[in-house]
Amino acid sequence: MYAKIFEFVCLRFTFVKTFSLKNLLLQVFTSRTVFTGQFFLILAFSSCLQLNSFEQNVEIAKHEWSAASPAEVSFNITDTISAYNVYVVLRHTDAYAYKNIWLNIATQQPGDKQFNSDRFELTLQQPDGTWIGTGLNDIWEIRYPLFTNVRFVKKGTYRIRLQQAMRDEPLLHILNAGIRIEKVNR
Repeated sequence: MYAKIFEFVCLRFTFVKTFSLKNLLLQVFTSRTVFTGQFFLILAFSSCLQLNSFEQNVEIAKHEWSAASPAEVSFNITDTISAYNVYVVLRHTDAYAYKNIWLNIATQQPGDKQFNSDRFELTLQQPDGTWIGTGLNDIWEIRYPLFTNVRFVKKGTYRIRLQQAMRDEPLLHILNAGIRIEKVNR
């Protein structure tokens, strides 16, 4: 019986994109399976849940992104053997005026004093005008792959700065900018 509970919990929560206690409780209490032992539920859940991702977003004040106020994210790397995918996460409203956004993205490795900067273009709309990414009402989120299968060579704290490089100052209708890092499962 406990093996079936373990299998059910692992299958149900493997596909949950964003872990939260609310999602856990909704999944457990709306299912027809009744769990009789809280201890076994916690044990089963904790043994199959792996949080191999990190995401940090910076809220853009008044939804007006000034080039003078870059969004900065820092994260700690302890595993230099595993490969990672790094994404730029951008949330905007459907009132955003352009099909793309240009970003200056600067990275700093542990121990370095200077940032290495590069310019990237993120396409936000398809040619037919529909937004790319996931949307809810008038808010859209895109996860744009910045680096794929990258290995961090040094342990320690990395920093990434995202600065808008568009002609508008400030750039309107941008809600958040950030970074998502996912460990590549092999």
